[in-house]
Amino acid sequence: MTDNNKPVTAAMIIIGNEVLSGRTQDKNLAFVAKMLGEIGVDMQEARVIPDELDIVVATVNDMRARYDYIFTSGGIGPTHDDITADCIAAAFGVKLEKHPLAMQALQAHYDAQEAEFNEARQRMARIPEGASLIENPVSTAPGFKIGNVHVMAGVPKIMQAMMENILPTLKGGEKLSSVTITSNIPEGSIAAEMGGLQEKFPEVNIGLYPFYSPEGAGVSVVARGRDTAQLAEVEAAVKAHLADIGAQIVERPASIAAT
Repeated sequence: MTDNNKPVTAAMIIIGNEVLSGRTQDKNLAFVAKMLGEIGVDMQEARVIPDELDIVVATVNDMRARYDYIFTSGGIGPTHDDITADCIAAAFGVKLEKHPLAMQALQAHYDAQEAEFNEARQRMARIPEGASLIENPVSTAPGFKIGNVHVMAGVPKIMQAMMENILPTLKGGEKLSSVTITSNIPEGSIAAEMGGLQEKFPEVNIGLYPFYSPEGAGVSVVARGRDTAQLAEVEAAVKAHLADIGAQIVERPASIAAT
């Protein structure tokens, strides 16, 4: 972590009118959050925003000031509405230029396909001044990093390959652990008690996740935190309360499991 008390934080900005319209379903957030969690980086916020320069610039500048890492997806392709690179350059107040290494890689890629490296395709080599490239082993067109902002493609296969290249460059923190207790009672039956437990253990995040089955309503209590001793106390308190009210624990996962 950046110090002994402060976790390493991240946020994701999903850029694209097609996501907001429902034509495209985002598949990147869960992938990024899971990968970050494995190295102890907390995904604390995500936003889905349109391909509009003013909105992207304002969102990037707001979020990069509040989180250690920012990840964006979408809007770095060859078409006129792929404006993420323009927006990031504007957010940082730098010029947008055709990066020589990106131009070289893309030229070789299209030459190998016997396809024209036309002006539209050259748009994918436009990189904000001072940014470093993020390799794209799938389709060559790179992402880039500037400051604490990592800019990636929206296509899941490409974004995931980029993310795997980014991960070794990130400084993580202490990993979160979790404990889950599942019972065959409605969440309202224990909501007040769990609220009190949350107040007693403010550094542990306690969530109630209801479900419904042929046997009736049930709830999983999930506690997440970095102090495994506190997690053990929360687990014991939840189980004791369930026993007091005669509720059955229907699943017993590993007592403390990394998430």
